Amino acid sequence: MMSLLLLVVGTVAGIVSTVGGLASLVSYPALLALGLPPVTANVTNTAGLVFTGVGSAVASRRELKGHGRDLIMLLPLTIVGCIVGSILLFVIPAATFQKVVPFFILAAGILVLIPRHIQVRTSGEPATFSWRTLGAWIGVVLVGVYSGYFGAAGGVLMLSMLSVISTASFAEYNAQKNLTMGAVNCVSAVMYAFQTTIPWHLVWPLGIGFLVGGLVGPQIVRWLPDRLTKIVIGIGALVLAGSLFMQAY
Repeated sequence: MMSLLLLVVGTVAGIVSTVGGLASLVSYPALLALGLPPVTANVTNTAGLVFTGVGSAVASRRELKGHGRDLIMLLPLTIVGCIVGSILLFVIPAATFQKVVPFFILAAGILVLIPRHIQVRTSGEPATFSWRTLGAWIGVVLVGVYSGYFGAAGGVLMLSMLSVISTASFAEYNAQKNLTMGAVNCVSAVMYAFQTTIPWHLVWPLGIGFLVGGLVGPQIVRWLPDRLTKIVIGIGALVLAGSLFMQAY
């Protein structure tokens, strides 16, 4: 019965994750409701989310095509941050970091809701320096740290950074976000495995659901209007920020 429930939860969370990066609105509270302690729920959720990355990477090959250079920059920066965050999870009390988390997610929700004004460069035109873009790349590293440490709405935080950096369509940089967060979750799960016991009997049914959701989510993104999707994501982030703010304070 529990395995079936986790399969359903994982499927819904996988769709929500790949469409908007808000899997934690579904899977993390569900794991807490099943009686798992917060750190165990976080570890279980992270390990299961690896499967979402696999599913979304397979389903988003069209959107990822031609973005190898972006990923070469994005993946290493995020993974380095993730390794640092995974170590911090077992060093710094969670309550300390959780008091800052709602403000991060609030800022991410606002950034996602702000309309983008894209300046597309012509072929051969050199990139111009921008403090805003530099700040966003630093933000990518910090999102990695955050995702390795806590992870709730890490996808939304990454989307908000990519909305500043990328000149691609929402579907394309959302696919980059899905692949990057899948790699981050994989690294985090490995780091967690060396420091604590992961309840694999819960991870497998949850992960299968995440895999299904990861395959379905990118299909939904293709036909949803970009602006509508970002409004829903932004509102969801604001709701999650409010919920986490009440828990922390």
